[in-house]
Amino acid sequence: MKSFGIWKYVLILIVLTFGVLYALPNIHAPDPAVQISYTDSTQPPDLNLQSRLTKVLESNFDIQNVPKVELYDNYALIRLSSSEEQLRLKEIFSSVGDDLIVALNLAPTTPQWLRTIGGEPMKLGLDLRGGVHFLMEVDTQAALSNRQNGTLQDIKRKLREEKIRYNSLFVEKDQSIILNLKEKSDLDAAINLVETYSQFLVSYSEDRNGFNISLKLTEQELEQIEADAIDQNLTTLRNRVNELGVSEPIVQRQGKKRIVVQLPGIQDTAEAKKILGKTATLEFHLEAEFDTPRTRKTTYPFKGNSSPPAELQDAVIIGGDQVATAQASFDENGLPQVNITLDGQGGARMHRATRGNIGKRLGVLFVEQKTRTVYEESDSGEMISKQEIYEIKEIISLATIRAALPANFRITGLDNPSESSELALLLRAGALAAPMRFVEERTVGPSLGEDNINAGILSMQLGMTLVLIFALVYYRVFGIAACLALGTNIILLVAIMSVLSATLTLPGIAGIVLTVGMAIDANVLIFSRIKEELKAGTKPLEAIDQGYDKAFLTILDANLTTLVVAIILYSLGTGPIQGFSITLSIGILTSMFTAILGTRGFIYLVYRNKKEVSRLAI
Repeated sequence: MKSFGIWKYVLILIVLTFGVLYALPNIHAPDPAVQISYTDSTQPPDLNLQSRLTKVLESNFDIQNVPKVELYDNYALIRLSSSEEQLRLKEIFSSVGDDLIVALNLAPTTPQWLRTIGGEPMKLGLDLRGGVHFLMEVDTQAALSNRQNGTLQDIKRKLREEKIRYNSLFVEKDQSIILNLKEKSDLDAAINLVETYSQFLVSYSEDRNGFNISLKLTEQELEQIEADAIDQNLTTLRNRVNELGVSEPIVQRQGKKRIVVQLPGIQDTAEAKKILGKTATLEFHLEAEFDTPRTRKTTYPFKGNSSPPAELQDAVIIGGDQVATAQASFDENGLPQVNITLDGQGGARMHRATRGNIGKRLGVLFVEQKTRTVYEESDSGEMISKQEIYEIKEIISLATIRAALPANFRITGLDNPSESSELALLLRAGALAAPMRFVEERTVGPSLGEDNINAGILSMQLGMTLVLIFALVYYRVFGIAACLALGTNIILLVAIMSVLSATLTLPGIAGIVLTVGMAIDANVLIFSRIKEELKAGTKPLEAIDQGYDKAFLTILDANLTTLVVAIILYSLGTGPIQGFSITLSIGILTSMFTAILGTRGFIYLVYRNKKEVSRLAI
């Protein structure tokens, strides 16, 4: 029998120690908990918050069973004994104050010494933990339209500055910008101006209405605008989810125009949809003067029709995208307001605009895009429904400029604290680049998630039990080695997933069950080779060496081909498919280690001191 180096036993011991340490956190079940933080992300939880929460708890629990309020860096946490208490308490705290963000969570119970070395339990997917799932489709055409309208306003401004006269400037249905000139003398100057916009293909034509310059976006630019819209919406959604206080959310792209959002622990789909899908921002305009041309001003209603409509200049001073931070609060009269801080560029533009217009009024325009269902009659006379996106613009504030505004100012005129909190949240998170429609939504209850976990664990236990019985009966001593390898394999798989912060899903549990079969399969190949060598008359100890050596390439080829498929599934798949491929990939690697190195080390420990072996227990 070949020697089995000491370094190999040291390696096995190190790997086994690693597996046990980082798999241990998963035996400590987390507590259902309610997480509470201030809507003002800069305000840490304090004793005042702790006192507020404790009073609410004392009025809703027996004095002997009042849960403790734990303060952390960014939030307060209340551990509970059941998910029913968790849901009840979230509802109670949601009505305590608009200055609080209340979210469901699972509080870890991992011992401190394990957390010190980075030991954390695996994350649970939506199907195991419960929560809401949304599939949203981005309206990239709206993003394109917004981009073209912005370019249109910029061209108008430059035409005025260059004193180039024109009849009309508009956006066609195909998103081309058409500039119509009456005088040929202005043609060259206009062409030179629009050619500075390198993203357009510029063409020229002449008809009875004058001279037309067409600006059409290149295919490359169209693709870039769509990609930018998706990326911005992804970033905005992640910011909004963070503001909601959801732990371990999933926000990722799916396909060309769709985004998947999974919010574990959230059960209120209506509230989640309200925040996620809202396309809202602010625009700051000066009030139009009496002599302002009709083409440069627009009439807008006040929000809630609190005042008669007012006319604002079309020129936008700054937009919501230049808001750095926004916090809801109350003014000296106890009325809701939003304190706004602009970024460097926005602050400079606001200062310039207000410095030269002291005594005039500044309007804050709330812009929101919504979706409604409309019905159209088809050629056959059948009424067909479709989703239509429309825009609402309302004035929320129109105040006189007393002095040049700095980068920090406040917005008043809001109806209630809830409105100010929502507006502040949307401004902090950023505006969506394009509206989205909800293609799919579903809710997984916490009890269903628990049932899934129990069913998954039961299937894994049954699978392992049957495999272990087979190994022990058929291979005897070598079966013991296979059983030890199988147990080690599961421990290593769980440990690696915990270290990588991989999310365990129900398909992931299926991947673990499959890994159990693959792990025993590798051992079966080795032990079958050993049996073949014994039948061929090879001495027992040599048969062990030959069995492991000859089976190695077969095991390697079989597992590598499966690993390639698993990687492809992860790369091309989404959601459940990725969950399955992650556990399968990790399981393949751990099963190869335990089968090739782990069982060999055990068998060598059993037989290495026996100089003469007439029979193997196999």
